[in-house]
Amino acid sequence: MAVAKRVLDTESNALRRLQSELPEDFASVVEVILGNSGRVIVSGMGKSGHVAQKIAATLSSTGTPSHFVHPAEASHGDLGMITAKDICILISNSGETAELGDLIAHARRFSVPIVGISRAPDSTLMRAADFRLLLPDAPEACLIGLAPTTSTTMSLALGDALAMALMESRGFAPEDFGRLHPGGKLGAQLARIGTLMHGPEALPLVPEDMPMQEVLIVMSSKGFGIAALVGADGRLAGVISDGDLRRNMDGLLTRTSGEIATRSPVTVGEEMLAAEAMALLNERKVTALLVIDGQRRPIGVVGIHDLLRAGVA
Repeated sequence: MAVAKRVLDTESNALRRLQSELPEDFASVVEVILGNSGRVIVSGMGKSGHVAQKIAATLSSTGTPSHFVHPAEASHGDLGMITAKDICILISNSGETAELGDLIAHARRFSVPIVGISRAPDSTLMRAADFRLLLPDAPEACLIGLAPTTSTTMSLALGDALAMALMESRGFAPEDFGRLHPGGKLGAQLARIGTLMHGPEALPLVPEDMPMQEVLIVMSSKGFGIAALVGADGRLAGVISDGDLRRNMDGLLTRTSGEIATRSPVTVGEEMLAAEAMALLNERKVTALLVIDGQRRPIGVVGIHDLLRAGVA
């Protein structure tokens, strides 16, 4: 426990220093990437290479096309992945990673802007860079000061800061994120209700004067635990839920749908995010939601099990 706390303390202190000493070129890097028509190439060797892969993935998933190029592979043909329209972000704690040499030379030859991330201001990398994101000279969390720990944490955090600054500058919205994350839980949460709902044929529609005996048959046959009251104009006039039935058990079968219904039910539009709909279901303690259009006409229904099957939780 003592070691863990020491490591976390060392790295958190370094991040606070990075925040207070944010490199002056940071804003310029954001601007040049926003104005760039190519891709962001991220590269590094060893642990810095793993950080570079994560930064490239985060950039790509938040609206900035990017990919990782391995420095060693670059020297054996992968330099062809870099075009004159691109920008290179090169990561090296020491700034003297030999494997980056060919990549730096290639970028210089074709006037590809270089962003250097290092904590060695006078290093080969930082001297060659057009933009310098200098990391604080903070100690590694490793007891012998050799294993990349603090340095990789700072590089990764700086990459996250860059990706988020670009994301917000582009006005990257949840629907944009959803288009790039169609799989898994993220994709499910960002799906629109219109893509998950059951259509008009599944709607448990009843008129306002239907005897409750018949309403119960409709509710049972449709299987959503609700009935939607519609007026002569086709607009939603109310909803009968399982809760309404329980609250009106006395004399239920002698009454009509209009006498039992909740007149101001919770409804959703087809553009609502699935995650928002799930939150609404949990908040209102209901198992299904009616989907209505701009004229308050029912166009679909979505149940809690539909959302759970889609991976929303």
